Amino acid sequence: MVPLLLSFPLLALLPLPVLAQDIQYTLQHNVTNIYGTWSSGSKNVVTGAGFAQPANMSFIYPKTTGMSYSFTSDGYYEIARYRMNGNGTSPNCITGVMNWCHGTYELVSNGSITMTPFGDGYQQIQDPCAAISNFMQNYNDTELYVQWTIYQDPTLGYMLQLYQFDGSPLPPMALLSTSPNMLPTQPLRNVSNASAATKKKRHLEQRDMMIERSSSGEPHRLAGGSGALLGGLVVLLWSVGVGLVFM
Repeated sequence: MVPLLLSFPLLALLPLPVLAQDIQYTLQHNVTNIYGTWSSGSKNVVTGAGFAQPANMSFIYPKTTGMSYSFTSDGYYEIARYRMNGNGTSPNCITGVMNWCHGTYELVSNGSITMTPFGDGYQQIQDPCAAISNFMQNYNDTELYVQWTIYQDPTLGYMLQLYQFDGSPLPPMALLSTSPNMLPTQPLRNVSNASAATKKKRHLEQRDMMIERSSSGEPHRLAGGSGALLGGLVVLLWSVGVGLVFM
């Protein structure tokens, strides 16, 4: 039996647990770099001027739900998200959320990504069963993704897989362009004034609703800025069913 005192040097030579070491990047991360614009599902949700209009705090609704992330080579990001949140108790009370934010990101040595917003992000929430069925609010959360990988799909090409702070995966996103499609990488609206207005969670009255429709079937911009409601959302809410849907 090795004396206790002599065993300490031996213990020091043992390898440290993997969890105590930095996660090493693998070839999955190096198939291509993360720079560019990525989009999930049917790729109808894309960052840039075709999704968010920060100057008047409004959105242009895509044809389907989904998400898009863009990254520059010098540390800037932008996120566009359009999702439906189901209600198991009341299947007809599906909540629609349009979400936009941008800021700076860091690829951390342990394999994670941190995203710090500029502070001018915002979102629109629509819930047909709530007392206030449609309102705008600021969205400026710092986001942590504990892991990310890039792999090549034989059909879809390069795919980005992000894992949220709790390890749950987001829907995979395909690379749309190696040149990021983004709004200017700086604060784009007066957040202090917007905060005072959105604290009241203003009700967006349906009488102010105006929707531009075109024969081409392209996504429509909501007229009237944040005072507009997507009239077709009610129909969409009935059609998508229950659950969190990313198309």
